[in-house]
Amino acid sequence: MLTRNILPAVKAALTDTPAVLLHGARQVGKTTLAHAIANGRPRREYKSLDDESELSAALTNPEGYVRGLGGPVVLDEVQRAPELFRTIKAAVDRNRIAGQYLLTGSANVMLLPRLSESLAGRVEVITLWPFSQGEIEGTVESFIDRAFSASRMQWQAPTSKSRPITDRIVRGGFPEPMSRADTSRRRAWYGAYLETTLRRDIRDLANIDSFLELPRLLSLISHRTSGLLNFADLSRGISIPQTTLKRYFTLLQASFLVVTIPAWTTNRGLRQTKASKIFISDTGLACHLLGADSNTIRTDGRIRGMLMENFVAMELLKQIGWSKTRPSAHHFRSSSGQEVDFVLEDQAGRIVGIEVKSAKSVGADDFRGLRVLRELAGKKFVRGIVLHDGDSTVHFDQEFSSAPISALWTD
Repeated sequence: MLTRNILPAVKAALTDTPAVLLHGARQVGKTTLAHAIANGRPRREYKSLDDESELSAALTNPEGYVRGLGGPVVLDEVQRAPELFRTIKAAVDRNRIAGQYLLTGSANVMLLPRLSESLAGRVEVITLWPFSQGEIEGTVESFIDRAFSASRMQWQAPTSKSRPITDRIVRGGFPEPMSRADTSRRRAWYGAYLETTLRRDIRDLANIDSFLELPRLLSLISHRTSGLLNFADLSRGISIPQTTLKRYFTLLQASFLVVTIPAWTTNRGLRQTKASKIFISDTGLACHLLGADSNTIRTDGRIRGMLMENFVAMELLKQIGWSKTRPSAHHFRSSSGQEVDFVLEDQAGRIVGIEVKSAKSVGADDFRGLRVLRELAGKKFVRGIVLHDGDSTVHFDQEFSSAPISALWTD
């Protein structure tokens, strides 16, 4: 079993917080991680609401069910009984013993107002994503913390034995399809996964009359991944009203199929784009939706560019979860077209800019957006990095450098 780099953060939260919610997409390994914690110290009773008898008891009498849980407990797939959140909130208010409840769920309840209001100030929320490249390689990535450090960054060049980036993109990070060497078997898994997620899990979250639009919307988003979120464009693409589309989009986000990264803004007077960027939460899933394989990525420049950016986006979001810096992730685009793919901002307002290029080498012109960002951020600017599909590392000056994409998981 591959070690999950988020595990220390979950254990730390349980030492001082009454309830911890570990949420993430279905089949990313939440149950495996929850079992590992339940079998550790202190021992925790494990219950899953995928068990119909447990679910029935929780739905019929939430207060009685929570009272009967007793000591430290792991409660899996808790979003299937939404009333439990309010009941657990009341139990925590009565007795704030640290580590009483480890909750797991396949829905981002923070996007569902009726549930997030029950959790505010009482539950620490931690996201488990599909495997990161470091987890697959058996290392704990420190790229983000090193990017914010004062010391000059150094990276190892990819070795001849390193898996190509295109293969890593197609493989993705979901545990089950990663283990399937046969392409047709991976496609079968993704097809069944989407059927279950779009029909069962979203049905648990909301009453929807027709599920026909959800697969169409997800497919449309996959063709726009790494682009700006434009509801009017998406609405025209599948011919449904924007009000309905926005509701469906939120459900796709709540199921961890779609991720958005907001725009970074400043008050210095420059006109900037405020729309978020959209991404598919796993590049293996994105490739399935696009019908793309390694050869497609190598030969189609548009698909290669957007999938590489999607790949880097998700690696950064995963690492934020266990980094010491814990920056927020943004993107930057001015009205004149200058852009930076990712802007990481720590709590002190310090800025690291990251640009992604699908080319094998980098030139001075590739830092144009980062130069604009540096001017806007001023003394808060730490460094700008251009990640590319080649092997070379170049320091253009004290603040700007280029590195292979593999620098994300190699020191």
